Amino acid sequence: QVATGSLSPGEIAAPLRGVLSRQKNTRVLLGEAVDVDPEAKRVILRDGASFEYDSLIVATGSQTSYYGNDSWREWAPSLKSVEEATAIRHKILYAFECAERAATPEEARAWLTFVIVGAGATGLELSGALAEIARETLRHDFRKINPREARIILMEGAPRVLGAFPEDLSAKAEKLITRLGVEVLKGVMVTNIDAHGVTFKRGDAIESLAAKTVLWAGGVTSTPFGAKLAERTKAQTDRSGRIKVNRDLTIPNYPDIFIIGDLAHAADEEGKPLPGVAQVAIQGGAYAAKVIRARLKGKRELPGFRYFNKGDMAVIGRAAAVANIFGIHVSGLPAWLIWLFVHLIYIVEFQSRVLVFIQWGFEYLTFSRGARLITGIAATDSLGKPGTLGNTGDGQ
Repeated sequence: QVATGSLSPGEIAAPLRGVLSRQKNTRVLLGEAVDVDPEAKRVILRDGASFEYDSLIVATGSQTSYYGNDSWREWAPSLKSVEEATAIRHKILYAFECAERAATPEEARAWLTFVIVGAGATGLELSGALAEIARETLRHDFRKINPREARIILMEGAPRVLGAFPEDLSAKAEKLITRLGVEVLKGVMVTNIDAHGVTFKRGDAIESLAAKTVLWAGGVTSTPFGAKLAERTKAQTDRSGRIKVNRDLTIPNYPDIFIIGDLAHAADEEGKPLPGVAQVAIQGGAYAAKVIRARLKGKRELPGFRYFNKGDMAVIGRAAAVANIFGIHVSGLPAWLIWLFVHLIYIVEFQSRVLVFIQWGFEYLTFSRGARLITGIAATDSLGKPGTLGNTGDGQ
C-alpha cells in the first residue's frame, strides 16, 4: 500500500515508544543488536553497549534473498520495510516521469516496462497495484505518453502463482491479475538483472527484456543478527537460514532464548515447517510471553506451541482478492472486503484505522492514490546522471 502510493508510512506504522507508553514496566531503547553471548546472557549493540537478559525473545524477521546474486539488489529493490516501500514508490512514479522525457519511443517503452520477480502474495499485490496506477490513476496526468501503454510483467519460477495457496485459488488469482492487464510468465528463471533489464531462462531458451524498473518479490533469508545467533548457539538452520527451534520456540540447549516470526523454523504436529506469515509471529509472541510468565510464577511448563491457522489471503487489486478462511475458499469482492477488514483490525492506532478506512473508501470510488508523491530522494534521471528531483531542469 505504501509502495504504490495508496497510503503514507505514518498511516500503517506506529512508533513503539508510543505504543508501549502506558506499559510502565517496559523500556524502549534504540540500537542495532549485532552480536550475542548466550553463555553470559548478553546482547551486544553496534555502538559497543551491551545488555544482560534473563530471557531473550528474538523477532528480527528476515531479509530478502537474491540467491547469491546480491549485485541484483541495486537494480531490483525488495519490499521488506517502510524505507524500502517508499523507495519503491519513488522508483515507480519516477519511471513514468522519465518516460515522459524520453528522447525515443524505445527509451519510453523501457521506462514503461515494469517487471516483478516472484508471484507470491507480495508480487501479486505489487503487480496488481501497478496495473491500476497505469490504467486508472495516472491516465490523465501526462501529455506525451499514455500510461495505459505500460507493460507489467510478473515472473515466477514455479508452475503457478501463489504456490502456497490451494490450486483453485491460485488459478483464480492468475485470472484476476491477467484481467488487469498483467502478463504472467511461469516456469521462468531469472539469470541476470542490470540497468538495462532482465535476462531469464524459459525452457532451453535465454531471453532478455528491456526494463528500467524491476522489483524483487522473491525469497527470504536470515538477518545478520539471526545468523550470528545461530553461530553462537551452534543451532541448526534450514536452507533459508531460519533457526530450528524446540516445540516451545526455544533454541536447543538454550531454554532462555526464544525465536519467533520469520527467523524461526518451527514445526507443526506433523513435523511440517510453519509458514513465515504474520499469524505465526503474532501467536508465537503471545506463546513465548505465556511461557516466561509461567516460569516467573513457578508454574510447570506449558505444552508446546500450536499454531492455529485462521486462513490465508492475497489482494490483487480493487475488489479483487482471494482468501482461504478456515478451509472456505473465497475470491473477488467478498475476499477483498475480508482482506480490508482484517488489515484494519491489525493497524495499531485507532486514529490510523479511521484514516486508512477513509483513504481506502476514497480510493475505491475515485482510483486516486493520496500518497502519490515523489520526494527529494537522490535519483538517476533519464540521461543516467545522478540528480535530485525538484531540480531536473524541466520545470519540475
